[in-house]
Amino acid sequence: MESRSRSMNKLINSIVWPLLLLFLIHGSHCFYLPGVAPEDFQKGDPLKVKVNKLTSIKTQLPYSYYSLPFCPPGKIVDSTENLGEVLRGDRIENSPYVFKMHEPQMCSVLCRITLDAKTAKQFKEKIGDEYRVNMILDNLPLVVPIRRSDQDSSVVYQLGYHVGLKGQYAGSKEEKYFIHNHLSFTVKYHRDSQTDSSRIVGFEVKPYSIRHEYEGTWNEKTRLTTCDPHNKRTVVNSNTPQEVEANNEIIFTFDVEYQESDVKWASRWDAYLLMNDNQIHWFSIVNSLMIVLFLSGMVAMIMLRTLYRDISRYNELETQEEAQEETGWKLVHGDVFRPPSNSELLCVYVGTGVQFLGMVLVTMIFAVFGFLSPSNRGGLMTAMLLLWVFMGIFAGYASARLYKMFKGAEWKKIAFRTACMFPGIVFAIFFVLNALIWGQKSSGAVPFGTMFALVLLWFGISVPLVFVGGYVGFKKPAIEDPVKTNKIPRQIPEQAWYMNPTFSVLIGGILPFGAVFIELFFILTSIWLNQFYYIFGFLFLVFIILLITCAEITIVLCYFQLCSEDYLWWWRSYLTSGSSALYLFLYATFYFFTKLEITKLVSGLLYFGYMLIASYAFFVLTGTIGFYACFWFTRLIYSSVKID
Repeated sequence: MESRSRSMNKLINSIVWPLLLLFLIHGSHCFYLPGVAPEDFQKGDPLKVKVNKLTSIKTQLPYSYYSLPFCPPGKIVDSTENLGEVLRGDRIENSPYVFKMHEPQMCSVLCRITLDAKTAKQFKEKIGDEYRVNMILDNLPLVVPIRRSDQDSSVVYQLGYHVGLKGQYAGSKEEKYFIHNHLSFTVKYHRDSQTDSSRIVGFEVKPYSIRHEYEGTWNEKTRLTTCDPHNKRTVVNSNTPQEVEANNEIIFTFDVEYQESDVKWASRWDAYLLMNDNQIHWFSIVNSLMIVLFLSGMVAMIMLRTLYRDISRYNELETQEEAQEETGWKLVHGDVFRPPSNSELLCVYVGTGVQFLGMVLVTMIFAVFGFLSPSNRGGLMTAMLLLWVFMGIFAGYASARLYKMFKGAEWKKIAFRTACMFPGIVFAIFFVLNALIWGQKSSGAVPFGTMFALVLLWFGISVPLVFVGGYVGFKKPAIEDPVKTNKIPRQIPEQAWYMNPTFSVLIGGILPFGAVFIELFFILTSIWLNQFYYIFGFLFLVFIILLITCAEITIVLCYFQLCSEDYLWWWRSYLTSGSSALYLFLYATFYFFTKLEITKLVSGLLYFGYMLIASYAFFVLTGTIGFYACFWFTRLIYSSVKID
């Protein structure tokens, strides 16, 4: 009967887990819910192109489009932006580029400018730092198609086009700066055969640098000799580029062509989201998950068998003398639930971790089902901020419950520290980083109004909710310990070198970090190399594996610690899994020096400042998971044995 039950469990596991894996992996495609309603266009309808920030992976400092002397419209109008967009440094504005649906344009002159020393220097700086221009049409970002040189010659898309490029004239070693002043746009559309209306499904550009020429003096009716639609002369290369120097004249021009596409409107983001899709990516993630799952299963099996034998042996002891001769985790039953030093701080960190766990879990679920797609610019960051604020009620509840178990009485003090400590530290770092960005006159600097809104969310909503949670948690009956605590603390025997707290804590963080480091590479790439990240199905799986790994490694090391008659497990359980944040920061440092080309001091400080915040948040999250796993484990084993 037992063997039949085992085979049935194996059958269920072999069917359920692969199905769950496929569901989560495929979730990002099956449940894509677009962030905007489709818009239908008829022939001749105006298509308004909007401009966004200038971005560079070398400086990580965004600037508004009109910080450079590009051709402005009659009146610059800022688009309404959500909280997430402002924090990302997005500055969406109107532009002089206005197309008409299904009406191609060739060599349309946008404007003519003459550079002075200041504007020439500005263009050179942005070209040298490899800044890209970002534009938007019908909520689709502008991309540059680049054909790969590999066997399949597939096309990848680069977000935005470079302001210009550096190079030398033939026979000269002097480096010059050239600007992309001619843009050849391609608008892809999907036609509805029934209504004859069209929906935009792609927005591409090929930038060129060309020194335009014309005859006579310049006026509005002047025809270019280098690009003339009447003579069918178009720009197809950059053989005569436009140099950036003071007193040089630059004429900005553009072409627009329309291409019908089989891609439907609901699938138009696929090309953007799958731009880095390859078999190695998927295989490496799945391989990592399977290895960690296998290790976790092995650890769980060993723990269950060992504990079962221990508890059976302890409960079979017949005399007090035998019990006194016994060694192991049972001997510290009178001290294992003794409140730790700095118990108030532990309560604060545990409460903050619960807040983080709730925020991440709900965000992941929404992201897996497609509610936080990239078409909702800034949606992910806005959702995370709001969820953090509203999860404050759980933070207050968790910290107050633990505080009352430690026989604490001043729950308001704990609630206030829970509401202010972690956000206060993060806000202080963020304020310093924002001041650095402000000093660079970057659009990434958060305006005073947005900063005030963040403080209002914090003290107007989050803090009161933490107090509400703290009040409810403190009113609940205190959690009872399964065994009584002795009045006099037991002396802890000298520990083996491998049970040293520092060594044990550092070892404990390796496995949780191992569960996420492959996915971490792709996340860092999407953040710092200006790419989309939308594999939330995989990310959710990695997060579940992280939870399991943090819990199991902490339980294992806690068990070994108690067997060594060391009962100071409270803080060590938190630090064991939380130490994975140290490895995360070290990996971020490795990534900085091997993958990024950041050379400016301010940009480096921004990178390490933001990664410090991320690592601190990761420490709080993983530490809390480990703590609660160990808390459950100790209560379970000490309530399972007979204490004389």
